[in-house]
Amino acid sequence: MNKYFISPLLLLLFFVSGITIIHAQDGADLLRKMDQVIFAPKDKQAQVKIMVSSGSKDDKIREAILMQKGADKKIYRYTKPESQAGVATLSLPGDIMWLYMPAFEKPKKISLLAKSQAFTGTDFAYEDIPVLPYSDRYNSKYLKTEGNTFLLELVPNADKSNYSKLVVAIDQKNHYPVRIDYYDKRGSKQKEATYKYIKTGNYWNAEEVTMTDLKKNSQTIIIMSDVKFDQGLPDDLFTVEKFMK
Repeated sequence: MNKYFISPLLLLLFFVSGITIIHAQDGADLLRKMDQVIFAPKDKQAQVKIMVSSGSKDDKIREAILMQKGADKKIYRYTKPESQAGVATLSLPGDIMWLYMPAFEKPKKISLLAKSQAFTGTDFAYEDIPVLPYSDRYNSKYLKTEGNTFLLELVPNADKSNYSKLVVAIDQKNHYPVRIDYYDKRGSKQKEATYKYIKTGNYWNAEEVTMTDLKKNSQTIIIMSDVKFDQGLPDDLFTVEKFMK
C-alpha cells in the first residue's frame, strides 16, 4: 500500500471539520452583512401602518411617519388615531431614546429598564427596534443552514437586554432577516418576528414585519408604504427640540 494513501473517510472528516470551523468563524461576518442590508440607505422616510391584535374585538390600528438617518437616528411619529396623534419617539447615537407625549408637553428620556417594556402598546419592546447594528449589541454564533437561510444565535454582549438570546434566520442570497426568535432570561421562546422584504430601488426594505408574543397570545403587524430613500434629511431634524413638532 502507498504510504501516502489517505482514506476517503479521513478526507471526509477533514472536509466536515473544515466546514464547521469556517461556519463558526462566519457567524460574525453573516451578522455584519445583515446589518449592511438593514442600514444600507443614507436616510429613509415611510408611512407606517400598525395593527395590534389580541384576539378580541378591540384590535387597534394606528398610523405613523417614520424618518431615519444612518444607523442610529430615527423618529416614529403617530398620526392616527386622533388620541395618539403627535406621540413620538426619537432614537439617537449612544443608545439614547426619547419619548414625547403632547399631553405632557415635555419629552422624557427612556431608561434602560423602560426599553424592555412594550413600544407604545405594541408587541415590540423598545429594544426590538433596531437602532444600533446587531453586530454592536450581540455576540453571534453560526448554528446551521436551514432551507434557504443561515441560522445564527445572538447573545447580548451586555446586561442591558431583556433576552437571554436571539435566533436569527438570514436569507442566504441577500442577507436580510427572515425570522428572529426571542428567548427570555429563562431560555423559553417568548416572541417571534417574521419579515417580508422587497427590493425598492437600490435597497432591500422590510415591507411587512409581524411580531407575535407567544405568552400574551397577541400580534403586531407593521406595514410600510410610500418608502423614500436618500432624500438628504437634515441632521437637525433628529434633535429633541425638532422631533416634538
